[in-house]
This record gives sequence, C-alpha cells and structure tokens, in this order.
Amino acid sequence: MRPKKKNMSNSASKGTALITGASRGIGVVYADRLAKRGYDLVLVARSEAPLKVLAERLSSGTGRSIAPIVADLNDKADLVKVETELRDDPSITMLVNNAGIASVAPLLDADIEKMEAMIALNITALTRLTYAAAPAFVTRGAGTIINIASVAGISPERLNGVYGATKAYVLALSHSLQHELADKGIRVQAVLPGATATDLWEIAGLPWQKLPPSIVMSTEDMVDAALVGLDQGELVTIPSLHEVDEWNRFEAARRAISEKFGNSRPAPRYEIPMRRSA
Repeated sequence: MRPKKKNMSNSASKGTALITGASRGIGVVYADRLAKRGYDLVLVARSEAPLKVLAERLSSGTGRSIAPIVADLNDKADLVKVETELRDDPSITMLVNNAGIASVAPLLDADIEKMEAMIALNITALTRLTYAAAPAFVTRGAGTIINIASVAGISPERLNGVYGATKAYVLALSHSLQHELADKGIRVQAVLPGATATDLWEIAGLPWQKLPPSIVMSTEDMVDAALVGLDQGELVTIPSLHEVDEWNRFEAARRAISEKFGNSRPAPRYEIPMRRSA
C-alpha cells in the first residue's frame, strides 16, 4: 500500500487524483495544478528521486496529501499495484492517464521491441488502469478520467505509425467511455496535445528544441488549456487548435457517416461484373 500523508490544508479536498507519468513534463504540471485546485494526489512514475522531490514540494507548498508510488507500468506486478489502488481507495475521484512514450522513427526503421513496449504502455497499461477506475467510479457515483492522447491520433502519417495508432486507440476508447459512462455520472476527457516542450521528444529521437518554435507549446500552457476545456465540459480538447469549428465539423462528419454503415448489400461500386450482367 502507498504511504499516507496527513492533509494539512484548511480547505476541503475535492478527492484524490491519481496521475501516471507524474515525475516529469505534462504530469508534473497536472500535479501542480490539481493540488492547487484542492485535490489530494497519488503520483505514479518510474523515477523515484524526482517523484519524491515533487511530492515533498507539493505537500509543503499546497498542504494537500501527496503520496508517491514508484511503479513501472510496463511491469505487470507494478501495474497491478496501481490498479488495486484505483479500485480500493474510495477517495480517488480522478484518473489522469498521462504516462506514455513516443517515436519518430519511420515504421520500416523502427525497432519492433520498442514498438511493443510503446503499445504496452500507451494502450495496455492505460486500458487496464481505466478498467480499474471506471467500475469503481460508477460504484462511487462520480469520477473523472482524463486520457492524454495526441494530435498524432488524428494525423498518424506525421510521426511514427505505431505511435499514432496508439493515440488513435486512446481517442477511440475515450469516445466509447463517454458514450457508456456519461449517464452514470462519470466524466471522460480526451486531451490531444500538439508538439509540447517535454523530454518525450528527445527520448523519441527528436528534441523539441529542433522543432520550429512557432509550433511548440509549453507544458504549462498545454495543461492549463486542457483544464479549462475540462471545466467547459469538452469531451475532446485540442489546446493547439484555434479554430474549434474545424473540430466540430470533423466530429459531426464522423458521427454522420457512422449512421450510413448499416447496409446488407455492398455499395454499387463493389458489384462484381459477372453478377451485374447475369
């Protein structure tokens, strides 16, 4: 079990938010912002030293209860430990599925072992944590799931194809969760960052400093925008997309075309010539 820390804040807690990938980048900013919003935190990451430094800083700075869990979500035993926390701690009201890795390698040049590890973290771990949290939230009558996807999930041609596919999965899963859980008091938000100034890019093989500055958003701006989107009730938040009508049209077209898939016969353009002349 995770260590408990006394809540020294005079303000009532909004519950506990569990954040994965919490020791760096986007996860650190989510931890800071949610603590300041009145959430106690469970911070999950592989790197023990920065995780504990962050926990101490936020605990002393905000007075919230901050509990670190050192866990590698690609390790089954560690993943089960975090799943158990989500299922069994009744104070948890929010899950931020932030942990993930990326790649910029062309598909034919990519190491398949690294691709498999990326699928395990970006898809399998995220799914298992979601499946641990969602039923628990339904039982508790409320809860919020924030899934960090990527604009690469809509435009997979721009980066590594497996990375884009994992983020397309996150977006699709979020849509399904929104559909199934909205009437049960559960909120689900998919956040699709564009290029963001984190070391994820360097680990992927392309430091963000080598990208055009005009397309790189700070982690602070990204998370702050995502939380405003959550406050506004957005199901999908794309902080870097200024023309929201573009997304609304895209989403409306997706939903409209899905109503036209149910036909017992193939479309006329697929008719076999011999059948047509018979």
